[in-house]
Amino acid sequence: MFLDRVKPLDAILAAAEKKSLKRSLGAIQLMLFGIGCIIGTGIFVLTSAGAQKAGPGLMLAFAIAGLICIVAALCYAEISSTIPVSGSAYTYTYATMGEFLAWTVGWALVLEYAIAASAVSVGWSGYFVGTILNETFGITLPAALSGGPLAFGGVEGGIINLPALVIALLVTWLLMIGTSESAKVNAVLVVIKVTALTVFIALTLPEVEAENFNPFLPAGVFGGWGTGVGAVGAAATIFFAYVGFDAVSTAAEETKNPQRNVPIGLVGSLLFCTVFYILVAAGAIGTIGGQPIMGPGGVPFPAGSEELARQCAMPAYSAALVCSDEALAHVLRQIGYSGIGNALGYAAFIALPSVILVLLYAQTRIFFVMSRDGLLPDVLSRVHPKWQTPHIVTLITGIVVAVAAAFLPVGKLADIANAGTLYAFALVALAVMVLRRTRPDVKRPFRVAGLMIIAPAAIAGCVFLFVNLPSEAMIVLPVWTLIGVVIYFAYGRSRSHLGRGVVEVVDDILGDETIIPIKSPND
Repeated sequence: MFLDRVKPLDAILAAAEKKSLKRSLGAIQLMLFGIGCIIGTGIFVLTSAGAQKAGPGLMLAFAIAGLICIVAALCYAEISSTIPVSGSAYTYTYATMGEFLAWTVGWALVLEYAIAASAVSVGWSGYFVGTILNETFGITLPAALSGGPLAFGGVEGGIINLPALVIALLVTWLLMIGTSESAKVNAVLVVIKVTALTVFIALTLPEVEAENFNPFLPAGVFGGWGTGVGAVGAAATIFFAYVGFDAVSTAAEETKNPQRNVPIGLVGSLLFCTVFYILVAAGAIGTIGGQPIMGPGGVPFPAGSEELARQCAMPAYSAALVCSDEALAHVLRQIGYSGIGNALGYAAFIALPSVILVLLYAQTRIFFVMSRDGLLPDVLSRVHPKWQTPHIVTLITGIVVAVAAAFLPVGKLADIANAGTLYAFALVALAVMVLRRTRPDVKRPFRVAGLMIIAPAAIAGCVFLFVNLPSEAMIVLPVWTLIGVVIYFAYGRSRSHLGRGVVEVVDDILGDETIIPIKSPND
């Protein structure tokens, strides 16, 4: 019952053949594309949270997260080149392990994208309040309007994070009326982000002092189950900084000599980003220090906790890296580069809304595809007659994202988003192995060498990071999944198009669609 209703792979591939793409990407081009997709929000907004969990061990955390991403990326590359259609992990699971597991993956992706968009909104708010209002115009936004309530891990006197709420709603409105991010705009924003981080590294590394790295692992490698601290706990959080590599994997279909160039592009881009991130962490911690603020028993206060917020409100910690909402700009100001620090803040201010847009777009499209499969109400796939966008699901998503951004801190949001991401990545690795066994005849432009080692390693890595998230973030995923299971059996299973004998493959949200009648699995 739980593993039935597998969407016919031949129907999906038949739709994919209608849009055969020219193979034009080489290894270097794919690597550059990967760097552009990966480097972004996480490094701008999670440096403080990562340092609070691991101190200088944040550098090790980036290496751990990067290694797990590499094995997961190779699995993504094989299955995305084999099933080159939209829907990501949801579609891959539907075509290999059936509707129920596909539903749970799609439901987890909804959690991932929506909460990630909230996290980026909070990160943007930090740079807006610190760089734009305070440093540029000398305006101090009241604590009541610049952070969530202390009870939720916000700031002393906080009521609502108004800038985060506004930016989330603004991007939602833009997405509803049909504004999309063009490739040229994205390329410019990538250049801005990479340039800003390169300048940061160049200015901070000469100022590094060795004593700032001692102790290197103040909370140890493993902080303890459910605590979310230590190098591994930090890795589970800053895994968020690598999300985006799955977009690189989907480019396998457009890559020349994919068997050679895909692993070079994927592994190369992830290794580059890992080294880049480690250098940023070294520059930030080595210049002004990044030791966590310790609680009882020598254990760091949890990032985004009420206890940490109270400590950060004290004058003794006002300049601490772990207390900054705009960590990288803050570091540059502390070492005498205020102007350049502000410029980095401007870069984040300009670039981060585009990331919110991409995340919201991805989340609404996952909802859209699930609705088109009959698993969610048709109203969610209703397209506005003028704007030609799925306006209803976009509005619902945007409101949820804005509310979460208004009241929760960035570290907690990133942990929750990572929980959904890790589940989806683990299922993709499992799907690759299942597809190898069930359909060995299918054309695979890229095949993972040593799959029976790589795929289990990817699954183990995802589980490893998941169990090192804070306990409250771990609890969110099973609770969210349980809600999804209830919805599936109460609504989706009885209305599923596949269950009623219709295979509907939508390869583009407003474009081609293939409807193939088949014998119902229930007949």
